[in-house]
Amino acid sequence: MTHLKNAILFFLFASFTMIACKNGKKTTAENSEVYNGTASVSQGPATMVTQNIFECDRGREAPMGISTAKDGSQWTVPAEVNFTDDSFPFASDLFNPCTKIEYTSADEALAALDGTDIIEVDADGEIITAYVFADNYFEMYINGIPVGKDNVPFTQFNSNIVRFKVTTPFTIAMKLVDWEENSGLGSEANRGQAFHPGDGGMVAVFKDSKDDIIATTNSNWKAQTFYTAPLRDLSCASEEGTLRLTGTCNTEDSNDGTSYYALHWKTPLNWQSADFDDSKWPKATEFTNAAIGVDNKPAYTNFIDVFDNSAADARFIWSTNVILDNEVLVRYTVE
Repeated sequence: MTHLKNAILFFLFASFTMIACKNGKKTTAENSEVYNGTASVSQGPATMVTQNIFECDRGREAPMGISTAKDGSQWTVPAEVNFTDDSFPFASDLFNPCTKIEYTSADEALAALDGTDIIEVDADGEIITAYVFADNYFEMYINGIPVGKDNVPFTQFNSNIVRFKVTTPFTIAMKLVDWEENSGLGSEANRGQAFHPGDGGMVAVFKDSKDDIIATTNSNWKAQTFYTAPLRDLSCASEEGTLRLTGTCNTEDSNDGTSYYALHWKTPLNWQSADFDDSKWPKATEFTNAAIGVDNKPAYTNFIDVFDNSAADARFIWSTNVILDNEVLVRYTVE
């Protein structure tokens, strides 16, 4: 009987261990709060500040909130943005269901511009035209000067043109935001599930005054994440040097995410400027069109000749996790 009892106890212990482990990490309640990284950690929904900063027919609400971390620090979620700041110029519409400006080609969109959209960085510079599709929102700086922000913070899906006058070399710096419907929890409702992590992704093409492509988004850009959510288990997050990794974290939808965690990192001062040192930032991660899911979005497919140019195919970029990372800064210098 003693041997049988020991065998039963061993079987129960082994079964519990297998259930409590996932991807080699224990997921007990105690271990789920184990985190050794450099971020501040918040848990649960943010305090709503603004229910919706933009209204669009058939679009989602775009809330702003404040998350209070366990260390007492407070964080604007999904990010501190300049959407309501009139001094930061809006980009021009390439395709925008919210404004009903829906061009079928880049040439048609350019022909509609009268030149007042061009932001002067250098008086003796060349006019550069950028075509941008961002899921969901972007702000662009050239040598630290704001040149264009997305017209739609969340949905419907849109694309933009940004034009600026600059001399070469110049540095592109962009803030990218995957917006959230559940403020502070990096998620939205989707197909009957209240907490769907969603995904990000940004693609851009830069052309000179001769209409030649001089830069496209790819893994030569730098990309760093500053807000990650939702996390069910903090122990799945890790860091390797400046890499902020969540590749083993659960990204499944659920209907109960109110206790999920979020990670927040402070954005460095002067990150937009040309002389900011991004040498230690990770390289951007490339994603396919299929991974981002743009085949049914005319804001992208109307301009395949630009974004998927046969001679210089632009790639969707983000940080290492296009699903869980919600605020990402990217940089690239055009030589």
